[in-house]
Amino acid sequence: MSNTVKTFVNPKLLEWAIDRADIEISMLIKKFPKIENWLKTESQPTLKQLEAFAKTVNVPTGYLFLPEPPHEALPISDFRTKNNRRLNRLTPNLLDTIYLCQQRQDWFRDYARAYSLDTIDFVGSATQESDPIAVATMMRTRFNITTEDRLKLHSWTETFRFLVSKTEDAGVLVMSSSIVGSNSHRKLIVDEFRGFTLSDNYAPLIFINASDSKAAQMFTLAHELAHLLLGASGISDTEVGRISEQNYERWCNEVAAEFLMPINETRQAFQKNAPIDEEIQRLARLFKVSSLVVVRRIYDAGYLNKSEFRKYYRDEIKKNHSITKGSGGGNFYRTLSARTGKLFARAVLSSTMEGFTLYQDAFRMLGIKKTQTFYEAARELGVMI
Repeated sequence: MSNTVKTFVNPKLLEWAIDRADIEISMLIKKFPKIENWLKTESQPTLKQLEAFAKTVNVPTGYLFLPEPPHEALPISDFRTKNNRRLNRLTPNLLDTIYLCQQRQDWFRDYARAYSLDTIDFVGSATQESDPIAVATMMRTRFNITTEDRLKLHSWTETFRFLVSKTEDAGVLVMSSSIVGSNSHRKLIVDEFRGFTLSDNYAPLIFINASDSKAAQMFTLAHELAHLLLGASGISDTEVGRISEQNYERWCNEVAAEFLMPINETRQAFQKNAPIDEEIQRLARLFKVSSLVVVRRIYDAGYLNKSEFRKYYRDEIKKNHSITKGSGGGNFYRTLSARTGKLFARAVLSSTMEGFTLYQDAFRMLGIKKTQTFYEAARELGVMI
């Protein structure tokens, strides 16, 4: 059988696939020397070349035989903005991460119903008219999160894990990763998104882009929790310091800031006679939050006027660019439980060992390939001794 493509490949499909993958043509020329000829229809790729191209740009090969580029709509609402304008950029890494999380959510919803688990009653319990302070207070009470407990923690990473654990204890699936699934070659970019929410009464799910700093991930977690309280699925590019933004996102940011750094405790902790620069860093260390959250909260508390707020916010933005971001390295089983969430991973492992889920399905959802790894994960996560 010949590998030559008999059907004409519309160069618009090739251009669409390259743009969709956000890859420079100069990078593709190294692997596909004749790609410029394909785009000019001076020659056609072989089937083998087309399959390799599709794999490189993360597009199903069949798409490249369509007469026109397909319209790919984001499967959930998009709340991302830049300069108060909605973003339209959708990379295959973002889309595939959402699709993977939707598959996991579908599985867990069926699992919850099969085991007669309770619905999560706080999903959809608030509206944009609800008082952010009252909502944040309810969240901390419901999740049994006290400021005293958080102040005892020694690092942002430890605090983030603490908040994730409390959130999962409340029945929310929390997944964080810097890559698509378990593919280390497909990295997620913070500039595109920081997190998203898949609202559901049985399987509410929050995904956090782990390429961000731990302090920023904490704010994303709190922001996405606010989305769940509104019962709204959506993708976010959370930024606590924005003053002019969508009402919807502004409300979620207000709840998140109050959740992490209550305004009354901010006023009690703030030292009026200390230099502002030093006070920002001290409060960030005290509450284990981003310095951007601190700047916003001391502004909310009335200790900065608007022009001062903008100055210090810009200063902290510059500093935050040098902060080491998260990574997917470290202990494999800790990374696995972060990428899929402990709540989800334990459910899949136990269901599979009980014979209700096929091993091949478990391997696919957990991103593992070996039976030995499966059983070791079950031991590490306390599903088996």
